[in-house]
Formats: sequence, structure tokens, C-alpha cells
Amino acid sequence: MKKRRQIIRKLPANPLVILVPVLAVSLISGLLLAAATLPALALATRTVEQASLAVDTLPMNLQQPPLPESSRILAADGTLIADLYEQNRVEVSIDEVSEWMKLAVLAIEDARFYEHRGIDIRGTTRAFFTNTVAGGVVQGGSSITQQYVKNVLVLSANSPEEAAAARETSYARKLREMRFALSVERTNTKDEIFAGYLNISYFGASAHGVEAAARRYFSKSAKDLNVLESATLAGIVQQPIAHDPLRNPDGSDRRRNQVLDRMFALGYITEVDLERYKKISVRSYLNPSEIRNGCTASIAPFYCDYVVQRIRNDFTFGANLEERDKFLRESGITIYTTLDLKAQKAAQDAVEKYIPIDDPSLKAAAISMVEPSTGHVKAMAQNRRWDTEGIGNTTYNYNVEAAFGGTAGMQAGSTFKIFSAAAALDQGFGPGTKLDATSPKTFENFVACEVGAPAYEPYTVRNSTRDGYFDMNRATAFSVNTYFVGLSELTGLCRQAEIAEALGVRGGNGQSLERVPSFTLGTAPVTPLMMASAVGAFGNSGTYCPPIIYTKIESRIGETIAVNESPCRSVLSSDVADNVTQLLVNVIDGPIAGRTGGRMSLGRPAGGKTGTTNESAAVWFVGMTPDLAAAVWVGDPRGGNRYPMKNIEINETFYRQVFGSSIPGPIWREAMTGALDGTPPKSFNLNPRFLSDDPGIGPVVNKPQVVEIDPETGLPIVPEETPEPEGEVLD
Repeated sequence: MKKRRQIIRKLPANPLVILVPVLAVSLISGLLLAAATLPALALATRTVEQASLAVDTLPMNLQQPPLPESSRILAADGTLIADLYEQNRVEVSIDEVSEWMKLAVLAIEDARFYEHRGIDIRGTTRAFFTNTVAGGVVQGGSSITQQYVKNVLVLSANSPEEAAAARETSYARKLREMRFALSVERTNTKDEIFAGYLNISYFGASAHGVEAAARRYFSKSAKDLNVLESATLAGIVQQPIAHDPLRNPDGSDRRRNQVLDRMFALGYITEVDLERYKKISVRSYLNPSEIRNGCTASIAPFYCDYVVQRIRNDFTFGANLEERDKFLRESGITIYTTLDLKAQKAAQDAVEKYIPIDDPSLKAAAISMVEPSTGHVKAMAQNRRWDTEGIGNTTYNYNVEAAFGGTAGMQAGSTFKIFSAAAALDQGFGPGTKLDATSPKTFENFVACEVGAPAYEPYTVRNSTRDGYFDMNRATAFSVNTYFVGLSELTGLCRQAEIAEALGVRGGNGQSLERVPSFTLGTAPVTPLMMASAVGAFGNSGTYCPPIIYTKIESRIGETIAVNESPCRSVLSSDVADNVTQLLVNVIDGPIAGRTGGRMSLGRPAGGKTGTTNESAAVWFVGMTPDLAAAVWVGDPRGGNRYPMKNIEINETFYRQVFGSSIPGPIWREAMTGALDGTPPKSFNLNPRFLSDDPGIGPVVNKPQVVEIDPETGLPIVPEETPEPEGEVLD
């Protein structure tokens, strides 16, 4: 034990010891030149002279770039989501490496490391004569410092030629290493050099550096390695493939025993221990951990990929894609995300419950969950595995737009009626505004937003639920198409689209929303994340918080890296937002019988809206509580119009037609219930002055209720009360 403690010691103070290494390069160069005069050794004089001249032109100082290090993505509670790396490495200090590991490496690689000044003259001279007799380089003789230099030169090479020169088997390379080794020893302590060597060395099995190797082979940190584990790792570096204990455990046994022999010879272990250790197979103590590089093996792969894509598209982290990828996979950053693991599990369980991953229907479901008051993206799930081929597999994220690894979007159906309602309320129409919503109905008075644009052709619309005279409350509860198209005609096409875009909604291809008569019926292709953020803003008194996927990024040394922030902004007055919120609350928990969201009650204040496109090409449910907003899409990734959800069996249940309340609504309800479990219910902060006590008679803020005028008498037509529907309205 005393011997072991004395191995790692300070440098000798003898000035002769310091002077000797300074002359080493000249000495070895002289040996090489002298050897050139010996025909038996067959060394080419010109080659040796050129090597010596090349070394003389090298700079004295070695540029030591930061080592590529793995980056980490963490959930909000600190749980690891994924590692990202080009080289699987976790840099550690010398104090974070076990004494056994240090001794094992010193024993097999450079026992006099703490005695020489970068060049082990005894070992180099021995290797020189062995090699010259053999007619080539057959023995190394490189010190740990020289090996570190070699690895740095390979790592920092700017071309394949430079990398090849750093690896070549030649005296020129040896001389380069020697010169740089002397420089490194002058500017770094022995412990710094030793740590650099342990961190840069390759240990096989995609493990770069001693910490990654300890985790890869033994599922522990380098500071916890015992003598057998240390000897095993120390033996790998010479030939990482041949000595890989996972690939070749017998070869690893033999190499480990060589390390143990050297450790015994140097007095690090006793003879009794040596014989006992040699009888133990490497197989018996291997405990490999799974390699997790990238989002594929993540617990939330599509959420993880969205984090990656957001950084890859942000110029804050590099002028071009190559720089940003390098920042992600080599800089050793830690990314703190907003992922709530409880919400993520609830969302994933919900989508898979209603449409299993391998369901023969091939239908897909996706859900995004957002905290309205902050924009924090709490969950992102879909009933797919992350893979490129096979049923139930995809690498497309259905929750986000194409620029971030998603799609061009999906038509959102009647969920867009919330923007039309907001535009009408913003212009002074109250929730009690009544319109003729018979079906079918043709609209001929739409005006284009663009000055000079041609007039729209007459637009005929049918209802899928109820028809007659409706106010805004009941039209929202029943999702009456002709009511909202009429409302859009009355208030204009421009404002509703402006509101949607101000709430972060745009085409999945990044383009602006079209100002067309069908806007309110949700013909624009959008994404669940957009819709979750938008609907949440209504319950947040009209304040929209753009989606935030990560809150902080730290460098490898713990410094905070500045990130682009999109602050929350007020989009709508609280008066308008509160009225829309009440409309959506009435869809779920209001007194109107047969409302489309009646089965989605959470037992706490909540609002929502169904959405079903023509022929059920896509079906949606969007909704919020004061704490959480979510949007669910269900459809067919092969194309909803080609593969509509009619007369189809999904999860062993036959549907004549799938509506927003059929599958998306229940997914939303279960995901929200699970995510909010244990969270005390909150009430929306609504301004009662603008809300109706009677959902059928809403207040008019500035304008009178709209009624039909009898052209013959000029008197208002008193609408007949529309009877409540029998049973549930599905939408």
C-alpha cells in the first residue's frame, strides 16, 4: 500500500533531470542520422534528413483544442432524456479517476511517467535499437505525454492528410511527438497531462475517455473502478478492437493479465493477489450499459428530436448547420428542457390506448401539451416508435411543422371556429349574436382582404350537426358550420386570420394562413403544438406565450449560454379572451344538452372544441384548463383524403365515421386527467361583466344582435327557438 501511495509523486528537482529531456530530441535525431551510415540497417539518409528538417520547422507549442464531449438533454426534473455525441466522452479531472486505474495505465504504458520530462529516453532508445535491427517500427517506446500529443494531433487535424501524418509509422512522426511532448511538459503539470491522456484515449465500443469506458463496460464511474476493472481498461488502449472485452473476452483476459503482471513487477499488487486475479474471467464482472446516442432510444424520442431540431435551426448556436451540429454533439452542453415526465407518460398512454402503435388501421394520433402561462411544452407524444421502417414506426414528428422534423400540417377542422368567434367578439359582437344557420346555405358576400383581388365565388356550406337560428354560445356548443361561415362573412376574413397568426398558428410549411371563406372550417394545415399554444392563450386572458422547449443551456464548465427568448405577449383583450373561454367551457361543462364536448369533462374548470374535416380526413380536439392546454390530432399519415376515417375498424372498434368527440376527445381527457393528477383545480380568471348568465342570451358589447329582416315588411323576423337535439352531437 505504501508503494502505491508513492507512485504518483512530484517531479524531481534535480536540474540534470530537467536538462536531459531538452537534449533528447537532438540525441535521438543524431542516432537516426548515424544509423543512416549503417548499410546493414538499410535506412535511407535522405528520408531521415528530411524528417529532421521537418521537425525543425514545427512550432514549439502544441495547440490543444477542447475535447469533443457528449451533450445531454434533461427533463424538467433532471432525468436524462438523451445523450448526443460524435465521440462518446465525459471529461473528468484526475481526481475523478480511481487510484487503481492510474496505476494500471502507468504500469502498462509508462511506468516512469512521473520521473521523465515528456520523453522516456531509456524506453525510446531501447525501441530505437529494436526497430532498426528489425528493419521497421515494431516497438513503441512512446511516453504517455507522446501518446497524448499523437491523439491531439489526430483530433485537431484539418485534413485527411494531416490525420494520416499524425498516425503514420515513421521516425518523422516520432520526432514531431518528441518536440511537442517537451513543449506540453513545460506548459502543463503531470496530472493535467495524465488527465488529458485518460480523457482523449479511445477504449473501444464507442467509448472515448476513461469515464465513458467505465460506464460502457462496467456501468460505473471511473472513480469507482477496482483493480480488475482498471487493468481491463488499461489493456484496451493499445488495440481497442482486439482487446474489447465485449467482442473478445478471451483476448481481453490475456491482455488484462499482461497489465497485472506489470503491476506486480512494479510492486503495485502482491504475488498472491496476482494469481488470484488471473483466475477471474473478465466475463464475470462485465456489466455493460446500453449506448444511447441521440433521440432514438430516448424515453420521449419525438420530444427529444424537437429539442434537437430547434437548436439546429437557431443561428444563436452557429452561423451554419455544420457549426450548430458540432455545438450539439461535441461541446458537452447540458440542455434543460420543459418536459414533464408525468404529463409525457399520460399523453403516451392515452394515444396508445385508443390507437395502439401496431393497429392494422395505420391511423395515427398525436398530442402536444403546453403550460399557457409560460409556453413550456410539457409533453409531446404520438402512437409511433422512432424508426424508419415497419408498421407503427416513423421519424416524422406529427406534432410540429416541417422545418422542425414534422410535416406540412393537417387540416384542423372546426377548431378554427374559435378564431372566428374571437374576431367577432373583438369587433363588438356578443356571445348572444344570432344568425340564420340553416343548412345548406350559400354565402355570396365575402370580400377579399387584398385590395383589388377578385370577388369570391358563391360558397355553399352544409352542417354536420344542427341547423336553424343560433347564438354564438349554442353554435359553438353544436359546432354549427353555417353559423360560423356567416359570422366570418359578417365580420370579414382578415381579422380571424390575423388573430390565429398572432397566436402562433400558421401553415405547417411555414406559410401564412389563407384568407378564404372556408377558413373557419379549418381547411388550413396546422400542427397540434400550434393549436395547443393558441387555445391556451384564451384561458390565459388573451396573453400568448410562444412554445418553449428548453429553459437553459449550460456549457461543459457550467456557464449559462444565452438562448433566444420569445416573451409572452398580449394578443387579445381580456374581455374577448374571457368570452371565448366561456364559449369553450360551455362546450364541455355547459348546460346545453347534446354539446359536442359533453363527454370530455375533467371534473375541474376546462374548455375545449372538437374539430372534424370533410369526410373525417382529420379529427381534432383542443382544450385547456388554467394550468394546461393540449391539442390532439387523429388521422392517416398516408393522406387523410385518400384514407378517411369512415367505415373503419380502429382498435377493434368499428366506426361508421370518426368525429372529434370519438377518439381525439377521449385521448385529450385521459391525457389531461393523468397530467393534472394531484394538481389542485383552478378557476379561469374571467371577467363576469362580459359573460352571460344564460348561455342562450349573451351580452352585446357594442353592436346589436344580428337578425334577419323581412324584405316585404322591413320588420325583424323573430326567430323560432330551435329545439335541443336528441342525444349527443358528435361533430
